[in-house]
Amino acid sequence: MPILRVSEIRRMSPEERRRRLEELRTELMRLRTMVKAGGSLEDPSRIREIRRTIARILTIENEERLKGGGGKS
Repeated sequence: MPILRVSEIRRMSPEERRRRLEELRTELMRLRTMVKAGGSLEDPSRIREIRRTIARILTIENEERLKGGGGKS
């Protein structure tokens, strides 16, 4: 099950999306560090879920930027 659904991401403001993206990237870095240090994860599929959610957020931001719906130019 995804962490965030596409419909939820689309309802977010651009600022909320950027904040959530930063949180997810931080969590992903923490989980990857744990794995590299030899630790085991309770839920190994969590890394995949986070990566896919990050990709969803970036895709939606890019779509909106191309439509002229905001974001960076």
